[in-house]
Formats: sequence, structure tokens, C-alpha cells
Amino acid sequence: MSNDFSIAEGRSPGSGGRSLTLPTQRPTSTTPAHESAQAKTATVVTSADSATQEHQFLRLKLVSDITALLPMQQLSEVLTIPVGQVTPIPNMPAWVMGIYNWRGDILWLADLSHFLGLVSWNEQTSSDINYVVVVLNVNAMDDSSSLENNQLIGLIVNQTEEVERCDPNDIQSSIASSMSPTLARFLRGYWLNPAGEMLAVLDGHAMLEGMAKSN
Repeated sequence: MSNDFSIAEGRSPGSGGRSLTLPTQRPTSTTPAHESAQAKTATVVTSADSATQEHQFLRLKLVSDITALLPMQQLSEVLTIPVGQVTPIPNMPAWVMGIYNWRGDILWLADLSHFLGLVSWNEQTSSDINYVVVVLNVNAMDDSSSLENNQLIGLIVNQTEEVERCDPNDIQSSIASSMSPTLARFLRGYWLNPAGEMLAVLDGHAMLEGMAKSN
């Protein structure tokens, strides 16, 4: 097997395994993380309110004090994968956790927090037997993207939370001076939600390009 890190080309979800649909109207949570020893999936369904131009963003807990958002339209599924089902690959960047057999395809798994220059998943978690994985599926939505269509990678996160709805025009492009330079490279900006939380909005295109160039 080659040890070259590559972003997998996407395929339509197969019939194997159990698939759950995340609600698109006023969602409150994602799939529970630790349902069983088998990988569970939640298929991400997106919608946008044409009247208000609000889009859906999934909340991701990176570390205890940083919560980030990823556009639902860039996500394919949320998986719960037993750690023992992931095959480590030697001589890879430290944030590459290994590969997983996802419906017959190889899905590379990346520790998102570690990749962004934050505390690694292993340092945050000592007893978890499952990875919570968000499958990033970035389609070439505009001419500015140099990636091919349907590029996939599994992002291991601390946990997933509820879905936020916001107008992309409300995302502030300014980056806090105290933010990690590595994290800042992969941000679209910040969004202040109605509860007063300042949330980092991740750029899926930039992250995939950064991962592909890092090897």
C-alpha cells in the first residue's frame, strides 16, 4: 500500500450500514456519539432560507474554549468510528490518524484540532473508544477552487453540537490577533450568534488544499 496522503474522490452513499438524516428545520442536535461499537452514520441534509439567505452551519467543538462552524453544504456525513477500526499509516504528518474502510473506499482521517495548530485529539481524550468524524465533501462550487469535484476527508473532532443558521454576509472577516496563525489560515472569519457567542467559521476549501499540500 502506498503511504502517499491523498484526498479521496467522493462516491454516492452506498446501501450498507445505517444512515440517519439530520433534520433541516430548527435542528437541535446531531447523531449521538457513542451508540454502539459499530460505525454509525448521519447523512447531512442542507437547506437555505431563500427569503433571509440564511445557511446552515454545523457546530464543532475543537478544544474546550474554541467552537467552530462548517457549512452543512460542505459536509457529507457524521460518523462514529471505533478507534480499533482505523489503520494507522507510518511516515505521515502527525495529524493524520490513519485510514478507514468506508463502504469499500479508503477514507483518510485527520485530527482537525491538531491540523489547525491546537491541542491534538489524543491529548484531549484519554478514554474514548470512538472517533467522532465529520466527512468533509467539498464540491467545486465556484471557479476559484483548484480542487476537483467531490473531494473527501474525515475530520476527527472533539464533538459535534447543534446546527446554527446564519447569513454568510454577517460573517466578519477580521481575525483576532490572539488566534493561532495556523488556525487563522483556514478561517473565513467569525460570526456572533444571537446568544452572543463568537464562533470561528472554517473554510473547507482552504483546509483540503492545505492538507493536500502538507505531505
